[in-house]
Amino acid sequence: MKLDILLKSVSVVRASGDMDKEIAGINMDSRLVAPGDMFVAVKGTQADGHAYIGKAIEKGAVAVVCEAWPEEPLPDGVACVQVKDSESAVGRLATAFYGDPTSKMELVGVTGTNGKTTIATLLYNMFRALGYKCGLCSTVCNYIDGEPVPTEHTTPDPVTLNRLLGRMADEGCKYAFMEVSSHAVAQHRIAGLKFAGGIFTNLTRDHLDYHKTFENYRNAKKAFFDGLPKGAFAVTNTDDRNGMVMVQNTRATVKTYSLRAAADFKAKVLEESFEGMYIEINGREVSVPFIGRFNVSNLLAVYAAALCMGRQPEEVLVVLSTLHPVNGRFETIRSREGVTAIVDYAHTPDALVNVLSTVNEILKHRGEVITVCGAGGNRDKGKRPLMAQEAVKNSDRVVITSDNPRFEEPQAIIDDMLAGLDKAQMRKVVAIVDRREAIRTACMMARPGDVVLVAGKGHEDYQEVKGVKHHFDDHEVIREAFGI
Repeated sequence: MKLDILLKSVSVVRASGDMDKEIAGINMDSRLVAPGDMFVAVKGTQADGHAYIGKAIEKGAVAVVCEAWPEEPLPDGVACVQVKDSESAVGRLATAFYGDPTSKMELVGVTGTNGKTTIATLLYNMFRALGYKCGLCSTVCNYIDGEPVPTEHTTPDPVTLNRLLGRMADEGCKYAFMEVSSHAVAQHRIAGLKFAGGIFTNLTRDHLDYHKTFENYRNAKKAFFDGLPKGAFAVTNTDDRNGMVMVQNTRATVKTYSLRAAADFKAKVLEESFEGMYIEINGREVSVPFIGRFNVSNLLAVYAAALCMGRQPEEVLVVLSTLHPVNGRFETIRSREGVTAIVDYAHTPDALVNVLSTVNEILKHRGEVITVCGAGGNRDKGKRPLMAQEAVKNSDRVVITSDNPRFEEPQAIIDDMLAGLDKAQMRKVVAIVDRREAIRTACMMARPGDVVLVAGKGHEDYQEVKGVKHHFDDHEVIREAFGI
């Protein structure tokens, strides 16, 4: 695409060089630049892209977009473009370069602390079951109509995201479903995208290592709904106190869902077990292989969004009854002796409470609950003691262990968690640094009828230690401990 055509998508402060040149690609990472590319220098959280302009030119960049004009003139043949905010500009440039993919399909975003992966994935599976080509951007994996595309972040960087959406459009996808993280909104990763609808799940403490305050975190989520266009839909959970805050300034058509109060979409649990639930949605009954009231809320959001997208209640309920939980979200594994293990991604205090409340409601004191959990390194330290407190409060025994320590010492993270417990609570707890040994120990403690919850990692098949990802899968360790 010609540079001058590409630049129509952004507001240019200053420019020099040939604006008629052909651009072969766009990159924010100088290491990925190829001859003929445009390099966009972004002031990131880890590094400032302006320091790598020279490296990008060495690798063949023919145009540089920046917000700070270079002190030294760029080499002949390299165009330089200054914009007010390159972080915001890169999304719009990438959208233009990849042919504005979201104008060719309906994109639905899901945001909130918990439930994003489940809702986005279930919508993707539902609309594929209804016969449509669809795309998915999620924490677990990205998909282009059944083809898996590995993912590193909940929401990829703008260039990767638009390249992915462009492929979806080229493959004829009519719908795309995307998790929208707070980081993605704050860092303008979704700038330039057109959303047909948005879904709000809930809001609890998370990512305060980045956002610093809960208000900043909430406002990042709210900004997504503020940006929805007229004609889009906004489905919000009024069981969460922030549900109506999210949509108070949106131009989209607002629809509400709730398990507890009057709303456009209502649901309640009729029967539940570790095999599934019988639920009622807007007066219609359906059996689903999901567990827990939080999953009823997720399914209700899926139902609401599907109806906002023009589907009929009966066809949606039929497909809903055939859907299955997402990998690492309340997955059950049974031992031959009758012990139930549950693998769940719960990595916030609220998510842990939701899962443990569900386990206790179904178990009804007919067995013990043994919880294995930890906390991630180089993340919000404030939630560590809270995680331990909720685990102890809602379990009979707790094994505190490593999650993804990243660049922290695992024992230091465990100590932060244990600091939230008093002497009486500590009597329920054992700390084992090695996660494999911790899971094995919990499984050995369990007797027939007990439940072992292994929380925190869910779908992840690795442990990140000192910048290196080592293979580790909670499912595999449990099956090995159960001898199945």
